[in-house]
Amino acid sequence: MIRIAKLLAVLCVCVPAVAAEQAEAAKDPNCLIKTSKGDIVVRLFAQEAPKTVENFIGLAEGTKEFTDPNSQQKVKKPFYDGLIFHRVIQNFMIQGGCPEGTGRGSPGYRFEDEINAKSLGLDQLKVLDAQGRPHAWLSVRSQEDFNNSVLRPLFRAMGITSNEEVQARQQDISEKVKGMTLKEAYENLGYKYNDALQSHPPTRGVLAMANAGPGTNGSQFFINLVDTPWLTGKHTVFGEVVKGMEVVDAIAAVPVSPGDNKPLEPVRVLSIRTIKEQP
Repeated sequence: MIRIAKLLAVLCVCVPAVAAEQAEAAKDPNCLIKTSKGDIVVRLFAQEAPKTVENFIGLAEGTKEFTDPNSQQKVKKPFYDGLIFHRVIQNFMIQGGCPEGTGRGSPGYRFEDEINAKSLGLDQLKVLDAQGRPHAWLSVRSQEDFNNSVLRPLFRAMGITSNEEVQARQQDISEKVKGMTLKEAYENLGYKYNDALQSHPPTRGVLAMANAGPGTNGSQFFINLVDTPWLTGKHTVFGEVVKGMEVVDAIAAVPVSPGDNKPLEPVRVLSIRTIKEQP
């Protein structure tokens, strides 16, 4: 009887927690992305990335003002309707949302990232392992890569502006690099994090913002075909595919130009709209 009582006590604690999680998930809006290859339904993380979700829905449904790339006038209309997936890379991701279809277009504004580096564990991962090798997520292939991604940003953060200062502060620099986490390295590159958010890792099926560096979000987004841990902390993950992943995979399989990974036959976004019913 004591064991049963304890079990019931545990259940009484756990059930409300599950119900709370379900209630939170119910607040997240669902969007139907209609494409020329079929329909994709995504759940947007309104609690984890509120500004990003608001921006995506506003552009999608025509309630958010943007600069028309042709007229250069401020307009409000469904932004994504008719745009193509301009970058498709098998075993990586599919990318869309560029009004020019080149990857260089934007809605005429930029906004900040919504990422919590601590919740993603970046504050626990070191730039160098015990053997002094750079972490795989840094994608360091040469000394110049390491200089650009770690050393030069660190010098700026330390106020070092000359080779003479580098020589004079070698021990200090060495100690900082040995103790540096990925979170610190990315912050030196300009990324800003928000500990009040709860971020998702960039796994297969997530919807994330494409960017050109820290704080350069606009309209472009991508859907992951595989887990991409090296992108952790660098892109705002703001949704996930809940239905139609086979459509995403079908888009990923189309023939593309070897130069820019642009589909030889356009794959279009017909519309993106919120839907009330659960998929």
